[in-house]
Amino acid sequence: MSKNKSKIKEYVEAIIIAILIALFIRTFVVQAFKIPSGSMKPTLQIGDHLLVNKFIYGIKIPYMRKTLIPISEPERGDIVVFIYPLDRTKDFIKRVIGVGGDVIEIKNKKIFLNGSPYNDKYGVYTDNLILPSSIQPRDNFGPVKVPKGNIFVMGDNRDHSYDGRFWGFVKLKDVMGKAFIIYWSWNGNDHSVRWNRLANILR
Repeated sequence: MSKNKSKIKEYVEAIIIAILIALFIRTFVVQAFKIPSGSMKPTLQIGDHLLVNKFIYGIKIPYMRKTLIPISEPERGDIVVFIYPLDRTKDFIKRVIGVGGDVIEIKNKKIFLNGSPYNDKYGVYTDNLILPSSIQPRDNFGPVKVPKGNIFVMGDNRDHSYDGRFWGFVKLKDVMGKAFIIYWSWNGNDHSVRWNRLANILR
């Protein structure tokens, strides 16, 4: 075999290995996501680019969503990316409010967890109007018990988030991972980089 052919073979092998490693990392370890809406404001802005830890909640078989190696489960307060229950072609990002067995109730925008006021330190409310449950569940909801193997999620922008209040629970098997860092942020309104948001650790 000529030296040129040997070099070409080495390059091809290196490219194939790099692709396989990248696919493995994206499937099982970490994946990038972009924020398209304002439902998580002010924590997450439209145009934020995040890295999501897919390993933290266990290793899952792609597409089948079966957990091979369980590691941990989502906890209250985690920001999670999951498969949207009403359209499995879409990924959503919200904050965990309740886990399996919790009883969730919302009274006039106030969240109650298992009968006690919830420490809602990330929730932001911008609309003073309080809607009765007969109109929609945004401000008055439940009580409902989160089924085992599920979580209840809400957006931090409480008055402008389409979340578990409207469509129910998220199955643990459909949770893709936990968002942990903003690696890039682009302000589409004035076409500028939000330098102050880069490398922000999410809480």
